[in-house]
Amino acid sequence: MPVTDLGSFLVARRARLTPDDVGLVPHGRRRVAGLRREEVAVLAGLSADYYTRLEQGRERSPSTAVLDGIARALDLGPEARDHLFRLADVPPGDRAPLTDRVDDDLRRLLAEWPHLPAVVINRRLDLLARNPIADALYSDFATADNLARMTFLDPVAHTFFAAWDRAAEACVAALRLAAGYHAEQRQTRALIDELTAADAGFRRLWARHDVRGKTRETKTFRHSAVGQLTLAYRTFDVRGTSGQQLIVYRAEPNTRDADAIHLLGMLAAPGHAEDADSAAR
Repeated sequence: MPVTDLGSFLVARRARLTPDDVGLVPHGRRRVAGLRREEVAVLAGLSADYYTRLEQGRERSPSTAVLDGIARALDLGPEARDHLFRLADVPPGDRAPLTDRVDDDLRRLLAEWPHLPAVVINRRLDLLARNPIADALYSDFATADNLARMTFLDPVAHTFFAAWDRAAEACVAALRLAAGYHAEQRQTRALIDELTAADAGFRRLWARHDVRGKTRETKTFRHSAVGQLTLAYRTFDVRGTSGQQLIVYRAEPNTRDADAIHLLGMLAAPGHAEDADSAAR
């Protein structure tokens, strides 16, 4: 019987923990990294046989109590715990299809922020809408369509993202979260297959089974026209959609980063690109 997505997730997360991490005293020679199945079972309050059947895909109907015990045993954070429940279909969770349609009022709101880059994405990290200054921010990319594809398949990403490794990890963790909701959808599966086939780094990160969505953070970009700039961002859920999120970037006032944002705004303004290029030089 083939290993399920749930089984793969459990194996990957078990391999990342040591007995010391969970307060167990290690004993005996350990042939593989991470916790043994028997150790996870003890921590979760399960029989070793039942837990083994879960990993091997021979048990497909765990209860809420079982999943809660496993989440505690594997020290899963809130998003990883929710992902575990979705993989087990307990509860079924949000299975509504992804939608590419962005509400007209939200598009108007984006346009009303001429000095703040703002984008709307879905769980799959498709860029569904963005305002002109966000267009200017991502203008170094050949195609700004999906953040994961841009990060792994466009060579400019290694220059554009000052901390490319961290950006790559975040993309893969967000895609893993999306797969928990939408693995059955053709476009989601096709994107994961495309990145898996094209990039060894993606394959390595995908095998870690990290699960994390976007919240707030600071990112440093190297833009060909305005130079290096560090921006903080906040992420907001868009009500009434299946997983759409609004991301808004900002710079600290009276800083080099704020000056760079101003230059991006000049680039975004119709007919002012040459002025912005001159100011940047």
